[in-house]
Amino acid sequence: MKQMSSSHMDNIPSTPGKFKMEKSSYIQRCRHSSSVAKLTFFVFLGLILVLFFKSPSTSSLSSSSSSPYSSSSSISSDLSRRSLKTSSWGGLAWEKRVRSSARIRSRNGFSVLVTGAAGFVGTHASVALKRRGDGVLGLDNFNDYYDPALKRARQSLLERSGIYIVEGDINDAPLLKKLFELIPFTHVMHLAAQAGVRYAMENPGSYVHSNIAGFVNLLEVCKSANPQPAIVWASSSSVYGLNTKVPFSEKDRTDQPASLYAATKKAGEEIAHTYNHIYGLSLTGLRFFTVYGPWGRPDMAYFFFTRNILKGKSIPIFEAANHGTVARDFTYIDDIVKGCLGALDTAEKSTGSGGKKRAPAQLRVFNLGNTSPVPVSDLVSILERLLKVKAKRLVMKLPRNGDVQFTHANISSARREFGYKPTTDLQTGLKKFVRWYVSYYGSVKKSDQ
Repeated sequence: MKQMSSSHMDNIPSTPGKFKMEKSSYIQRCRHSSSVAKLTFFVFLGLILVLFFKSPSTSSLSSSSSSPYSSSSSISSDLSRRSLKTSSWGGLAWEKRVRSSARIRSRNGFSVLVTGAAGFVGTHASVALKRRGDGVLGLDNFNDYYDPALKRARQSLLERSGIYIVEGDINDAPLLKKLFELIPFTHVMHLAAQAGVRYAMENPGSYVHSNIAGFVNLLEVCKSANPQPAIVWASSSSVYGLNTKVPFSEKDRTDQPASLYAATKKAGEEIAHTYNHIYGLSLTGLRFFTVYGPWGRPDMAYFFFTRNILKGKSIPIFEAANHGTVARDFTYIDDIVKGCLGALDTAEKSTGSGGKKRAPAQLRVFNLGNTSPVPVSDLVSILERLLKVKAKRLVMKLPRNGDVQFTHANISSARREFGYKPTTDLQTGLKKFVRWYVSYYGSVKKSDQ
C-alpha cells in the first residue's frame, strides 16, 4: 500500500393557459401507456432476477456514476473471485469499536450507518459527517472489483478520523441486525453498490446481488428497526437511459435503461417506493452524475486517462454516430457530498414501527450533477495541460455496451429542497485530482494501479 502523508487529508471535502383534450380517449391512452410500461419493467426485473440465480453471487460496496470509458483491463474476469462470506465479527472489543465510532458528538447530531464506506463517495461522505459531529459507522466488504489496496488506504484515512468500518456484506442479515441492536441509527446513507456499465456484460449476477438483493436485505432490516431510520441512497443518472430530452429532470421517463447497471438502479427506485408505501420508510434517492475527484475509482475515465497519459499509453476517445460528441456532466466529489448531506439533513423521519406503517412517509429522488456537460475530448485536453504530457488519442466509435452519448442534470429540485449548488468547474476539480494522484502514486513508474 502506498504511504500517505498528512497532505492527503487536505484533499478531503470541507463540507460538513390550460390545454383541454378529449377526456375518455386521453385516459385510455394513459392507461394503455402505463400498463405497457409496467409490464415491460416487471418482465425485465424478472429476467435480471433469473440472471441472479444463475450467476455467481458477488458484492461491491462502492458507488458512483458509471462511465462509457470504464476500464475493463484492470478488472479480473474471474467471476467467482468474490463470495458472500463476511469477516468474523462480534465480541466485546468489536462492540466497543462500533459504539465508539457511532457516538454522536454534537447537539442534534445524527447517528449514521454508511454502507460502502471504503468506496469513493462513501469515504468523503463519512469524513464530512464525522467532521460536523455526527456519529458514523461504516460497512464495506472490500471486494476486488478494483484495487483493494486503494480501499484499504481510504480505510486508514477514515480510522484516523475516528471512523470504524465493519468488514461485511449488505446481504448478511444477521450482521445488519446486530448493528441495529447495538446502535439506534437515525439515518442510513446507503452508498454500497456494484458500479460500472461494462462489467455487467461479464458478471450480471453481481449487479442483481448488490443493487437489488442487497438493497432489499438492508430495507428489510430497516423496516423492523425501532426506531426506523431515514434512508438516503445512491441511485444513478444512468436511469435516464435512452432519454433524449435535456437536461434530464426527475420528471422524465426512466423506463428505457441502456444497461443492466441502469436497470438495477431503476429497480432500486421502484423497490424504494414499495417499502415506503408498505412500511413507512423515509427514502431519498440521489441520481449521481459522473462523480470525480481525489480518492476516486480507477475504472473511471478521468482516472485511467491520467494513468495512461503518464505512462505514454493510448487512451480511447469515443464518438457517437456521424462523429457526434460524447459528453458528461462531470461533478466534483465535494459538490456531491454537499448534496448527500443536504438530502440527509432534510430527510423526514420514517413513520413505521415494528414493521408496520403508521402514517405516510417521505419519498424523494434528486439529481446531483454539475449542470455543465463537457465533451470527453475537452477533459483530455485539460489533463494534458495539468500533466504537461501530450495524450495519445485513439478515436473510436461509441460501443454498444450500455453507454449513452451524453448526460446533463437539471438540479432545480435539489436546489429548491436543500440549497444544492455545485461550485467546482472541471478545470479546478481535475487540478485537485491530479495533485492527489501524483502524491498518492508517487511517480509514473509507481502508478500501476
